[in-house]
Amino acid sequence: MQDKETLKLNKLEADSKRKNTIYRWILYFILGIFVIYYLTPLYVMIVTSFKTMPEIRQGNLFSLPSSLKFDAWKQAWDGTGYTGGDVFLKPYFWNSIKLVVPAVVISTLLGAINGYALTKWRFKGDSYVFLLFLFGTFIPYQAILLPMARTLGILGISNSINGLILVHVVYGICFTTLFCRNYYVSISDEMVRAARIDGAGFFKIFFKIILPISIPIIVVTVIWQFTQVWNDFLFGATFSFGESAPIQVALNNLVLTGTAVKRYNVDMAAAIITGIPTLIVYILAGNYFIKGLTAGSVKG
Repeated sequence: MQDKETLKLNKLEADSKRKNTIYRWILYFILGIFVIYYLTPLYVMIVTSFKTMPEIRQGNLFSLPSSLKFDAWKQAWDGTGYTGGDVFLKPYFWNSIKLVVPAVVISTLLGAINGYALTKWRFKGDSYVFLLFLFGTFIPYQAILLPMARTLGILGISNSINGLILVHVVYGICFTTLFCRNYYVSISDEMVRAARIDGAGFFKIFFKIILPISIPIIVVTVIWQFTQVWNDFLFGATFSFGESAPIQVALNNLVLTGTAVKRYNVDMAAAIITGIPTLIVYILAGNYFIKGLTAGSVKG
């Protein structure tokens, strides 16, 4: 009797493992289809950027280039070998670097200080202040274009990198404050109380205690802000033009202006160059982004 029950249990266990294996392979198959679906446009962009225009005119999007030619990449970067216009990415790429670094650093630092103050230095009406920051995350880009343009004009920094830095800091500080506040809620208040008893002040506690344990959420805010600032087109097109424009505006100008002959290889190379920085950031720190978002989700 016992042997029959054992055989029956073994059979059920084997059937369960077989079904799990089948379901797993079905899941892998579905995921593989989605991977192919999402990577196909990137594949087309890459192979097109290495083709010559005669190869592109043959009409086969998925065919590999006869040889790797970087002429289109050189034209997109600094205009090498192209005399039909002066729109290329190199100066605007460095404009975006000059924009994204201070904008990310300032907005992240201010967001961390705000989140720290709203959680560890409670004051009357702090919940209403937090609600205002929360409300700010729902304000669309378009709603602040006119008031921000007026503000930049009054400050005398319109059509400049400094003006774009201010715009992205102001718009991004609500998000960074929200991220940091939610993270700091999970940190024990006892550390701050002990430090205050020992005579430490607001900024000493922040830089000596809070900031060193904030690496996960700092990574989240840096990735978030870097992506938002680097990929922004609306603010760049609205508040800058000419030599002060960021790379997204330059990419748009490169694609939409030029000779009557459409240079698809140059356009694809320019799009890839524009997207490489954010791709690198997500490859290097994408895992930390998920960990940072979930780090403050559990109390204690």
